Amino acid sequence: MVEAIELTKTYPDLQRGAFVALDRVSFVVGEGEVFGLLGPNGAGKTTALRILSTVLQPSSGSARVNGFDVLTHSYEVRHSIGFVSSNTAIYDRMTAWEMVAYFGKLYGLEPPQLEERMHRVFDQLQMHEIRDVPGAKMSTGMRQKVNIARAIVHDPPVLVFDEASLGLDILAARSLLQVIASLRDAGKCIIFSTHIMREVERLCDRVGILYRGRMLALGTLPELSDRYGEADFEELFFKLLLQADKERHTLDDAVMGRR
Repeated sequence: MVEAIELTKTYPDLQRGAFVALDRVSFVVGEGEVFGLLGPNGAGKTTALRILSTVLQPSSGSARVNGFDVLTHSYEVRHSIGFVSSNTAIYDRMTAWEMVAYFGKLYGLEPPQLEERMHRVFDQLQMHEIRDVPGAKMSTGMRQKVNIARAIVHDPPVLVFDEASLGLDILAARSLLQVIASLRDAGKCIIFSTHIMREVERLCDRVGILYRGRMLALGTLPELSDRYGEADFEELFFKLLLQADKERHTLDDAVMGRR
């Protein structure tokens, strides 16, 4: 359902010539799977997600979402994907129902279909009690439910959650994970980006660890644990980052020595 092949994104840099945000990153995510895209700030996660959602164009490589190329069929890609982040704006004067309806109309849903979809989504997310609450009076958890609702109202096969639990209290975060699990069980293809390793261990079927634009490791948690000899996933994560930094410094020293 999602396929990234050798994705590369570079930006011009007056001092270094070019900054490589993504360096030949490849991964595949299937139906009914939660794929964790992990890494520290600046690793390239958001760049990759923006390319998949057609906000950015890759410098090289390719990507397909639900069978559509992100460059040549961007319209179809945008209708095949729902994007949830921690910083999506909520309109203060619109109620939860009005906001979700507004986005449903943007996706081209006709009134009868939109009405049916909205009732189903509000049931699924247990949102009827906040149906008439305006954005200005919503808690962080309420706002995130609205973000999810407007991302899934058009029933996309692919969903992206980019740091979606950031700022949520423990109850709201737990509810979010339950929603994501139910969407996976319904056959959705899900990419899940987070810094919280407990969420990864609980939710993700496979993970990819990005650092400085490169994919350091890819696989299920048991596979990575066996491969690197580390049972604790958080320790495994930091071990890989430290190893990558050590290799980078060794390479830099070698280059400087040749000069």
